[in-house]
Amino acid sequence: MGEADRHRWDERYTAKGPPAMSSVAPPGVFARYADAFPASGGALDLACGQGLGSVWLASRGLRVLGWDVSPVAVSQARELAQRAGVADHCRFEVADFDDGLPAGPPVEVVLCCRFRDQRLDQAILERLSPGGLLAIAALSEVGASPGPFRAAAGELPAAFAGLDVIDAGEGGGQAWLLARR
Repeated sequence: MGEADRHRWDERYTAKGPPAMSSVAPPGVFARYADAFPASGGALDLACGQGLGSVWLASRGLRVLGWDVSPVAVSQARELAQRAGVADHCRFEVADFDDGLPAGPPVEVVLCCRFRDQRLDQAILERLSPGGLLAIAALSEVGASPGPFRAAAGELPAAFAGLDVIDAGEGGGQAWLLARR
């Protein structure tokens, strides 16, 4: 992403301040499928931001590794996990996905909200264990203007066509996919 992007995100998270505990919940489009998420195993939260999704997954019993480009967001995520009493189930690290997805073992959940980089699609699939759940939500060109970080119409189902789709949709500038390997 580069230093300029990192700086921009640091400023955004600094201005936002630490998240409230009441914000810890399943990510919006996946809330109605909260029971589909496992209660054990490992999880990755890509572009985890302030850690809301990570902390929610950890509160279910998963061991979560959250990555974000912003050191400010990572610090806030660590603090949130501590306040929520799940710090022993969460690890947060600064990562720039321009270098690819960091190596590691397969996991039961890959969560990726409000971030899209097609270059990571294959690595995401490789990190998902058999029977694992992918929950990805991104900005979309459907119902919004095209942009470099927006998914084109039908992009998510096409990118992850080998998975069993639980739910997928797009509209209002957002696209999402919930699927099992």
